Amino acid sequence: MINRYVAQAAPEDGIAGWAVDLMERIGGPGAGIAVALENLFPPLPSEVILPLAGFAASRGDFGLASALFWTTLGSVVGALALYWIGAAVGLRRVRAIAERMPLVNAEDIDRCQAWFDKHGSKAVFFGRMIPIFRSLISVPAGVARMPLGRFLVYTTLGSLIWNSIFVLSGYALGENWERVEGYAGSFQKIVILAVLVAVAVFVVVRLRRRNEARTAR
Repeated sequence: MINRYVAQAAPEDGIAGWAVDLMERIGGPGAGIAVALENLFPPLPSEVILPLAGFAASRGDFGLASALFWTTLGSVVGALALYWIGAAVGLRRVRAIAERMPLVNAEDIDRCQAWFDKHGSKAVFFGRMIPIFRSLISVPAGVARMPLGRFLVYTTLGSLIWNSIFVLSGYALGENWERVEGYAGSFQKIVILAVLVAVAVFVVVRLRRRNEARTAR
C-alpha cells in the first residue's frame, strides 16, 4: 500500500490520497482518470499525480508502460473535452465577448486566429509541456477548428513527453517522489511571472495607443 508513504510525504495528501486511492483500486486506468480530471480542472496538479503514478509503478502496483499509457490517454481525453468546448463556443462568440472587454477588441481575436492557423501545431505540441497552458491550449484549438487528427497527434506527442518526464522521475525517486513537485513548482512560478509581465506590457502598450489616438483627434 502506498497511502502511508503519501501521508508522510505529501503536504496536500487530500489530492494525493485521492489519486493514490484511484490507482490502488483500479490500477493504471485510475492514473488515467486522475490525469483526465487534472486537464479539466487545472487546480488538480499533474506535478503530484504523475510522479505518484511513477511511484506506484516502482512498487509494482502496475507496470511502468501501463503508467505511461494510461496517463497519456487521460491527458488526451481531457484535452479533447476542452477542444470540443472551444469548438462549441466558436469564434463568433469569442469575438463578441472580446468586444465587451476593456482594452480588447475583435481585431485582437482575428490576429490570434490567424496566428493559430499558422502556428497551431507547434502551439499545441509545446503548450502541452507548459504549466497553466497545458489545458488551456486545447480551447483555442477548438475555437479555431484545428483539424481533429492533427490536434490529437500533437496533443498525444506533447503529453507523452511531459508525462514521461514526471512518471519516470517518480519511478526513479521512489519514496522521494515529492521532490519532483518542488522543481515543477519553481518552473510554474517562472511561467506565471512571464505571463504577468506579458499582460502588463500588453496593457501599457494598449493604453498608450488609446491615449495617442485620443490626442490625434
